[in-house]
Amino acid sequence: MPHAARATDVIHRLVPAPAGRIHLAEQGAGPLVLLVHGFPECWYSWRHQLPALAAAGYRAVAVDVRGYGRSAKPEALDAYRMLELVADNVAVVEALGERSAVIVGHDWGATIAATSALLHPEVFHAVGLLSVPYTPPGGPKPSEAFARMGGPEEFYVSYFQQPGRAEAEIEPDVRGWLAGFYAALSADTMPGPGAPDPHFVAHGGTLRDRFPAGRPPAWLAESDLDVYAGEFERTGMTGALNRYRNMDRDWADLADHTGAPLTQPSLFLGGALDASTTWLADAIKAYPTTLPGLRSSHLLDGCGHWIQQERPQETNRLLTDWLAALPEIA
Repeated sequence: MPHAARATDVIHRLVPAPAGRIHLAEQGAGPLVLLVHGFPECWYSWRHQLPALAAAGYRAVAVDVRGYGRSAKPEALDAYRMLELVADNVAVVEALGERSAVIVGHDWGATIAATSALLHPEVFHAVGLLSVPYTPPGGPKPSEAFARMGGPEEFYVSYFQQPGRAEAEIEPDVRGWLAGFYAALSADTMPGPGAPDPHFVAHGGTLRDRFPAGRPPAWLAESDLDVYAGEFERTGMTGALNRYRNMDRDWADLADHTGAPLTQPSLFLGGALDASTTWLADAIKAYPTTLPGLRSSHLLDGCGHWIQQERPQETNRLLTDWLAALPEIA
């Protein structure tokens, strides 16, 4: 195993996990902070947090979730169920020679992080959630709930759930599609009030039909887009999209945890303009019950979905302040 990294180093490595292998980027030395990305991203979405956490005295590790980047991509669709992703996270902590970690996730990564902490509190002693609020397991069957959301249109999650369908839209022009998707959910480029919602698909249409045209969001340099596009052009989109295709399996797998609160010390950061926070406003209001260990919660004005990339300095400050206040790792 390589020596502990200095704050100025980024070490890339592959570690064994139930997926077969997990790729990670590591920077710094100290208590372990595991960073889990969402869709459609990779470890690189934490590029601003790795050096900030390292400078603050932490061992920051950003993984490629199975199906993404340089991590393994099992063929079986049900290999992407939540229980498998949680097992990968536990294995990463062990492979790094650690017994416990703080886990922080964004987008799907927030749900993966929350479930990891819920199922393995002995490993994940604090949890940070970015953009997607915690909602306890349970409720209606996801596929049925999402099918009702669109009315005459189709909610994007339902659109993603049919194998091959979204791939046929995305893969002929991965770079262009990603640029449009990132722009659609960024504060400075998202469609304005009254414009068709890019989270929904018109009958017979595609998601891309509603992506904004014109300049990219300010946070997305051409070189950043090159990284994301290069990864997905190499891997294809199926591994990433299979996360959406397991939501009913997750619902069944986690039935014994219906309504369970997340009791570890926690952090929530969201963008005030992000649909994830506006649609799930009731979930945020329920935090006194569902996140009784919540110690820091902030909605950033004028911020969209890609919070740690749109507002890296503010995210870094709030994240490191929260970590510093945790008695478990202070």
